[in-house]
Amino acid sequence: MTRHYEVVYIFDSALEEAQVNEHLERFHALIATPDKPDQVPTVNHWGKRTLAYPIGRKDVGYYVVTQFETEPTLLPEFERAIKLNEGVIRHLVVLNEGEAPRSVRVGGDRDDDSDDNGEERE
Repeated sequence: MTRHYEVVYIFDSALEEAQVNEHLERFHALIATPDKPDQVPTVNHWGKRTLAYPIGRKDVGYYVVTQFETEPTLLPEFERAIKLNEGVIRHLVVLNEGEAPRSVRVGGDRDDDSDDNGEERE
């Protein structure tokens, strides 16, 4: 049975976007299931951001958020590959319970017509 996951990567800010995409392709090849070999995960590049605290003398990281569906048995090798990659400063994989993968929005205008309290705006 497949499950929905979300992973946040923080790459070294010295990497270019093309290099980040190469790393992501290698990682995502490890989570392809036999019944869905060409499944494309939802990938959102947040870009370069200042870290909350320095990690290994780095103050800036390149953030990427990915949502995907895979078998839980494929995760150990996936996480091992991430840990061995020197371009990844930090990562976090979480289970997306009850939600299908969707795109994540960062800031900007809201789609709905409600304010922050959930009340309808005019």
